[in-house]
Amino acid sequence: MKDGFCNDTIDDFRSQVYTPTYSLISVLGFGENSFVLYVLIRTYHEKNAFQIFMLNLAVSDLMFVCTLPLRVVYYVHKGNWLFGDFLCRISSCTMYINFYSSILFMTAMSFFRCIAIVFPIRNLHFITEKKATLLCVAVWVVAILASSPFLERGTYTDMNTNKTKCFEPPPPEKTLKLAVMHYIALTVGFMFPFATIVVCYTMIIRTLLKHSLHKKEASKKKAVWMMLIVTIVFLISFTPYHIQRTVHIHFIMRDDKTCEETLYMQKSVVITLSLAAFNCCLDPLLYFFTGGNFRKRLSTFRKASTSSALQPPMRGMSFNQVKDGNVPIEEPEKLEA
Repeated sequence: MKDGFCNDTIDDFRSQVYTPTYSLISVLGFGENSFVLYVLIRTYHEKNAFQIFMLNLAVSDLMFVCTLPLRVVYYVHKGNWLFGDFLCRISSCTMYINFYSSILFMTAMSFFRCIAIVFPIRNLHFITEKKATLLCVAVWVVAILASSPFLERGTYTDMNTNKTKCFEPPPPEKTLKLAVMHYIALTVGFMFPFATIVVCYTMIIRTLLKHSLHKKEASKKKAVWMMLIVTIVFLISFTPYHIQRTVHIHFIMRDDKTCEETLYMQKSVVITLSLAAFNCCLDPLLYFFTGGNFRKRLSTFRKASTSSALQPPMRGMSFNQVKDGNVPIEEPEKLEA
């Protein structure tokens, strides 16, 4: 194998694919998630369990897209890292924290939605803000612990090109450790959540078909949109990535690799990793299409912002109280089925 030729070729391909892809994800992901996070924070007093999950999902996406410009610069310079060892480790770790926290947050949302639809009488006691908050803390802990080994992979100098490398595969002597980490993450961070989502969606569909006349149309639409969006994210972003990563790990453990096979495998990594990163742009669809409360609070927020620009509300009173003559605001829903 001619290592130099292979490395130069894959650096060119990475630059051609990663640079525009990560640039697009940076702009779209930052804009979408910043907007959603801003609205949710400004209306945080109306929070419920589902809004807590959405808030944490937006934070996870924003944390990741903020590191993407560093990757863009890296690939623009054909695989030469300019930002030091610390930022290399943080950027590597942040990507995987986002991947697995996003998967787990969507799984939690699907599970809570399933309980709300399939067991509507019991859900008032089960689906609470406190439980949603505790579950979010658990998700962050699991995602950070699962991604922490990537903090060990910092920069190194490629002797053939004299470039400072980051985000590169580990040396052959660490392949076995990588394989163990992969299968743990695959089981806990993808297969188990995916199986949970399949079971939840099967139960939701059966309930909606069985009680189609008794379910509110708005509730049905939110459930259908959530199932559709989460399924799209899994099929487009996470499933191809995990399949390819499994194949790739077994490939790099081989001793009879050719240059052409290596290039083909590395190019497949570029494609599937780009698709996985695109989840940051798909996640905000959950905010807009699965929560009627989000659209209501967005409308209220816009009206309040417009009014405050015209005249300041009385201290200690909401915009609606001032406008309607001290009429109390209706208590927001605590559960969104």
